[in-house]
Amino acid sequence: MSSETGTGALTETPAATAVFTAVLTEGPLSRVSLARRLGLSSAAVTKAARPLIEMGYLRELAATERTGPGAGRPASPLAVQADREFFVGVKITADELIGVVCDLCTEVRASAHRPLSDPSPGAVLAEVALLVEELLGGPGGFRERTRRLGIAVSGDVDRDGGLVRYSPFLRWRNVPLRERAAEATGLAVTVENDVKALTTAEHWFGEGVGAESFALVTVGTGIGCGLVVNGRLVSGSHGVAGEIGHIGVDANGPDCHCGGRGCVEAIAGTHALVRRSRECTGRAGLTLDEAVALARGGDEDVRAVFARGGTAIGMGIAAVANLVGPARIVVSGEGLAAYDLLGEHIRAGFERQAFGAAVECPLSIRPLPFEQWARGAAAVSIQSLVAL
Repeated sequence: MSSETGTGALTETPAATAVFTAVLTEGPLSRVSLARRLGLSSAAVTKAARPLIEMGYLRELAATERTGPGAGRPASPLAVQADREFFVGVKITADELIGVVCDLCTEVRASAHRPLSDPSPGAVLAEVALLVEELLGGPGGFRERTRRLGIAVSGDVDRDGGLVRYSPFLRWRNVPLRERAAEATGLAVTVENDVKALTTAEHWFGEGVGAESFALVTVGTGIGCGLVVNGRLVSGSHGVAGEIGHIGVDANGPDCHCGGRGCVEAIAGTHALVRRSRECTGRAGLTLDEAVALARGGDEDVRAVFARGGTAIGMGIAAVANLVGPARIVVSGEGLAAYDLLGEHIRAGFERQAFGAAVECPLSIRPLPFEQWARGAAAVSIQSLVAL
């Protein structure tokens, strides 16, 4: 793939790509099931699978059911050999690195955190190298079977070029992150926007498996959205599709750092919630955790801040449902640690703004630890193993 440096893709034909991806995301599957799903002949499936079995990426399970009435020997499903290769995923925030080692099925095998005191590219890359070394040098024997690193970062990311064009929270512009991270770690690197990386993980290994269309909305410092349409992640012509945090939902609302006014993020992002809570209480040093505690303790003014934020998020999600019509929507992110203050208002805002049958789109609302963002980065690296 063009987004990968230093290592060729695993599969070399469209049939092999289709077979490996299907088993990876939906397996174990028999050859007959694969042929039906993919519109291939059984012979084509066998030919595509053979080198993957020989290389140890796929394995045959014990024979289970017969393939049909009067059929011969029972089918032997194909499954992924999860520990055939490991992948490092790193999520970069403004003040911390979160890293994981995942197997081929994105099970987290190890994790580690490193604080960031200096968000400059050089300092961050030095810490990334130390974090990767810590993860691969620990127990588990991962080093010999790890060739790829996925990095997730907020902002405008050119995945094909490995370039971070703009990351507002890091204050980066035009950083060739893939190239520099490959030099620092010696691994093949894939760089992706953090929300898109998380969406990839959900699409391949989570609630989006098998869905032709779905949306993942993330709530935290920013409000993001990843979109899958016709089974493909949507980036848009400029790479910023899904930026629902910058949909205006209140013409009289607060100014947003993007230059707009009344954006979802300017009302419901973490910084916005803290700022407004400080204004309500007169406590200049109030933290998010303290604001949450006040709201839970019955402070009506602070509760109203979270209610307004939840409503704004719901309206932004409704815009996605109205425009794209996804089969399902997952709402997640570290900001949902305050789910009890936001959840009902997210649903109410969504139901108020969604048009017609769009209101029937199921919402799955759940908190998400930062390790899952790093897992998303690893999932993008796993995806780069396959020639899509």
